[in-house]
Amino acid sequence: MNGSETEHIPVLAEKLAEQVSLPQDAVMVDATVGQGGHSLLFGRRLGPEGVIIGLDVDTNAIRRAQSVLSQLACKVVLLNANFSQIRGVLAEQGIEKVDFILADLGVCSAQLTDSETGLSFQRNMPLDMRLDKSLKTTAADIVNEADEQTLADLIYRLGQERASRRIARFIVEHRGREQITTTGQLAAIVCRALGRAGGRTHPATRTFQSLRIAVNGEMENLAGLLEAAPQLLKKNGYIAVISFHSLEDGLVKTSFRKFAAEGIYRVVTKKPIVPSRREIAENRRARSAKLRIAQRQ
Repeated sequence: MNGSETEHIPVLAEKLAEQVSLPQDAVMVDATVGQGGHSLLFGRRLGPEGVIIGLDVDTNAIRRAQSVLSQLACKVVLLNANFSQIRGVLAEQGIEKVDFILADLGVCSAQLTDSETGLSFQRNMPLDMRLDKSLKTTAADIVNEADEQTLADLIYRLGQERASRRIARFIVEHRGREQITTTGQLAAIVCRALGRAGGRTHPATRTFQSLRIAVNGEMENLAGLLEAAPQLLKKNGYIAVISFHSLEDGLVKTSFRKFAAEGIYRVVTKKPIVPSRREIAENRRARSAKLRIAQRQ
């Protein structure tokens, strides 16, 4: 299997397919179409009457998904849009209700290696982190302009990094000498702040996570999707969310429980579904994934 094919491995695909069965004429929203892997899996089961609406803020992802999904029998509509805009997107397509909403919240391999995106500390690249290039604020803007307290709070809250104050202090001290413009610079600063450069998890992982979430408004956008979903799902329709850190998973869990208490959802997954050892061995990106599913009543 070559590198480009490896990128198409959708996380928790088999377990998701076991839980969600769609009719041949289903309308599905893949809220984060990415490499098109999940859409391909479900799209193969849809007939010509079926529809996949694929959304992504990354225009490169849309192009890749177009190629992957081009041979499907069902109708495929791929749109460069944030899933927080799902209500408006479906209205524009003349669709009132759907059978399935899926959101895989992970960052794909292609985005991590894209030098223009600036997400990785494994290679030195511009400190950007915008998945949607129409956004104005970059990660470099935040680390160079936010005051020390704001930086510390952001890294602690969104990165769950206990050493956030020390990291923020080192960032502020460094930018007093020179602007921080690359991922390599920031990673080195965090390593110095924590007094280590290696380990199973890179020392800068949580700091980079916090900045990516902040730059892309990820928590706010997820909250918008979760709030909109009940009005958009048909009776017995499904919503499934694959999250990769506890902040996302907590938001999904709270939303599903809230709507279940109101009699709107039946929570399919009492506990989140996690990948098997085999899947993690085959796709390391899956190691922190959690899948939660709810069904509209």
